[in-house]
Amino acid sequence: MEIEIGKGKTGRQAYGFDDIAIVPSRRTRDPEDIDINWELAFFKFGLPCIASAMDSVVDPNMAIKLGKLGALGVLNLEGIWTRYEEADKVLEKISKEPRETATRMMQELYKEPIKTELIKKRIKQIKDGGVVAAASLTPPRVRDYYELALEADLDLLVIQGTVISAEHVSKKKKSLNLKEFIAKIPIPVIVGACASYHTALHLMRTGAVAILVGVGPGQACTTRGVLGIGVPQATAIADAAAARTLHLEETGRYVHVIADGGMRTGGDVSKAIACGADAIMIGSPIAKAAEAPGRGYHWGMATFHPELPRGTRIAVGTQYPLEEILTGPAHENDGTRNLFGALRTSMATCGYEDIRSFQKAEVMVAPALQTEGKMQQKQQGVGMG
Repeated sequence: MEIEIGKGKTGRQAYGFDDIAIVPSRRTRDPEDIDINWELAFFKFGLPCIASAMDSVVDPNMAIKLGKLGALGVLNLEGIWTRYEEADKVLEKISKEPRETATRMMQELYKEPIKTELIKKRIKQIKDGGVVAAASLTPPRVRDYYELALEADLDLLVIQGTVISAEHVSKKKKSLNLKEFIAKIPIPVIVGACASYHTALHLMRTGAVAILVGVGPGQACTTRGVLGIGVPQATAIADAAAARTLHLEETGRYVHVIADGGMRTGGDVSKAIACGADAIMIGSPIAKAAEAPGRGYHWGMATFHPELPRGTRIAVGTQYPLEEILTGPAHENDGTRNLFGALRTSMATCGYEDIRSFQKAEVMVAPALQTEGKMQQKQQGVGMG
């Protein structure tokens, strides 16, 4: 139902994770019987989790650690690790820069040219770790570097930008035709981000194995403020899931929906799946890990844009081991640890045995969910406060 914004404009009501709740069903299950495995193309993962292609989140070592825990880490092929041989020193410098000059300093650091030999070296490091090697490129640079990545035996390519469309138009530059490119590349491709039904449907028709859904919800992203664009994640995911259903009916081909950003707790992860996601992509929760390359800081992929930054560096702290964040055990009660143990328990509590069935869970608009009966938690700054 559309709401009148003014005489000349109407709009739909959209919802984020804090606006909705998952409704328990008539059945419950034993958590040990719940299957949260995820299959993408010919790869199998124990967790429906992808770590964002951000320099504060994934380096080659982190990609290996994630893979061994059952998740997937995506390396940014346009980041610090492909611009500098001694990347650790650069990341240390970023972590120590004063807040007032951090963005300007990163703009200078990211002017360093990408080095082709480092692209191959970093992918090889991940492959030598015995896990799936995934990496990201932005559309303007795909043609420049994808062949190098293939030569290094990359397993999975992510074509990622603030917003990706299947019909980019430019009068001055030759646009990347996603459908033609994906048809000729010999490895699976994920594309994104998007936030609407029609864009999701068109991206699915390019031949991608999965699409990323989420424009601006990440903790380090400022796109919504800088550009004024975005859709709250619960609505964006549900719309993309509807597009997936139509695409499946039209073609018989299932395209995965990956919720990208805006998830901080196990409850957020569970709601993303219940709204229709097949897996989730997270950045800031992993940036908090003791093993994360950001050293207690996290920054968006467009923080260092030379003309219009659309991200910021935030302090997240170095808190807990990666394994505790993903699979526990949790020793805090705020939902930020053991994210996938929480997903398993949520599914069991609602009676759903696997990811596909949990996508059919009933949800309702419930803005009071975060505050009802929680006054003392809020006053004391504990739990949900």
